[in-house]
Amino acid sequence: MSRKSWLVSAAFALLAVAVAACGSSSSGSSSGLSGDIAGAGSSAQQAAQEAWIAKFQDQNSGVNVSYDPVGSGGGRDQFIAGGATDFAGSDSPFDAEELPKAAARCAPGELVQIPDYISPIAIVYNLSGVDNLQLSPDTTAKIFKQEITTWDDPAIKADNPGVDLPSTRITPVNRSDESGTTANFTDYLHEAAPSVWTFDPDGVWPVKGGEAAAQTSGVIQAVKAGDGTIGYADHSQAGDLGVAKVKVGNTYVAPSAAGAAADFDQSQKDPALSQGKFVFAYTVQRTPTDPSSYPVLLVSYLMGCTKYDSADTTSVVDGYFKYIVSSEGQQAAAENAGSAPLPPGITKEVQPAIAAIGG
Repeated sequence: MSRKSWLVSAAFALLAVAVAACGSSSSGSSSGLSGDIAGAGSSAQQAAQEAWIAKFQDQNSGVNVSYDPVGSGGGRDQFIAGGATDFAGSDSPFDAEELPKAAARCAPGELVQIPDYISPIAIVYNLSGVDNLQLSPDTTAKIFKQEITTWDDPAIKADNPGVDLPSTRITPVNRSDESGTTANFTDYLHEAAPSVWTFDPDGVWPVKGGEAAAQTSGVIQAVKAGDGTIGYADHSQAGDLGVAKVKVGNTYVAPSAAGAAADFDQSQKDPALSQGKFVFAYTVQRTPTDPSSYPVLLVSYLMGCTKYDSADTTSVVDGYFKYIVSSEGQQAAAENAGSAPLPPGITKEVQPAIAAIGG
């Protein structure tokens, strides 16, 4: 059955069925769990991680979970290095160079990498007098490539007929740290505006100049701080900033969980980066024509091991991962971060990876 038919509003119930069918509880809780685990990584996942940790600890009083939103690149590096970081969150999967290092860190166990968070990336802006901004892919790419430098540029006017655009100088804001959000945003620009954005997708911002800020919170603060600024961040962090609509086909589409979910429904598993029995990575569709899809999205991943030196650590990671992908965990993320729940088919597909933890 095609995953295209599922609706976000019904996904929670379907997820519960999928999880139950695979033998995991809806909450992943266990009264016998005890111990501390620490994670690091994606700042886009921060709001979701806060909800997951709070609810998981409520259900497991002997457990303490911490998460440091240092950015996706930092999270992957810390996980590979081992030490105090037991799991990672990243808006990009391990790349071909990182995969063997991550697998070695988990030996004699196996590396686990599963999607846990689907969210739209918002193109956020701060421009006095403009409350409804529309941007085509080429215009967006030219703005962030610094080829368009003022808000009254003809290309922006063409995307926004009838809007009184000021001559204010544009200040693009990008991430200063290695970021999965950057990797997803540059992938969108590369795929949707290839004649303009000639850089390869990368977690490190490729354009010199402009303004840079660390982590999602830093980008949001920088955009808020000046008139004429524009940046990109997980939609959950946009707050009261302006959020641009992006052109899909002939329609301008606002970011939404439903749109991100519809786009992910068209995405494919990436065999080159899914090397390992319990390693999952996906190639996102960036050029849909159906306006029900929102193509500027990130698929974030949860990384861990099937075995740790401590039996308590293994058990707590197992319980926490089960909780995150459960219907209850996905609903908690949706409520706190505005994310889309994992499709039931994906939830079922990754269950063997979670079942292998401690198995």
